[in-house]
Amino acid sequence: VHLVESGGGLVQPGGSLTLSCAASGFAFSRYQMSWYRQAPGKERGLVAFITSDDGHTYYIPPVKGRFTISRDNEKNTLSLQMNSLRSDDTAVYYCKARSSEGYDYWGQGTQVTVSS
Repeated sequence: VHLVESGGGLVQPGGSLTLSCAASGFAFSRYQMSWYRQAPGKERGLVAFITSDDGHTYYIPPVKGRFTISRDNEKNTLSLQMNSLRSDDTAVYYCKARSSEGYDYWGQGTQVTVSS
C-alpha cells in the first residue's frame, strides 16, 4: 500500500486549496478513504471520510460546507477541496486507507498553512 499526498502550501485566509492522494498497491475502490489533520501540539484527528461502496461522505462540523472529499476509483485518487480556509485549518493533512478487515494505511502528509 502506497499513499502520496500533494497539493499543500501557503494560502491566505479565505483562500482555497485542493489536496490529492495518489494510491497504489491495493484495490483502492474497496477501501474506505479518509483525510486527517494534525496541527502543531495537537493530536491527529479526522477531517472527512468517503465510503468504498456508495460513496457516502462525512465531515467534522468545523469543515462541513467548506471542504469536499471525493474519490476517483478509475485514477486511484482521493481529493479534498478546501474553500474559505481559516487559520485554524493550518495542519499537516494525511490521507488514510482502511481495509474491510480494519487495517489502516497512512500517507506521509502534506503541510497546509493558512496565513496572511
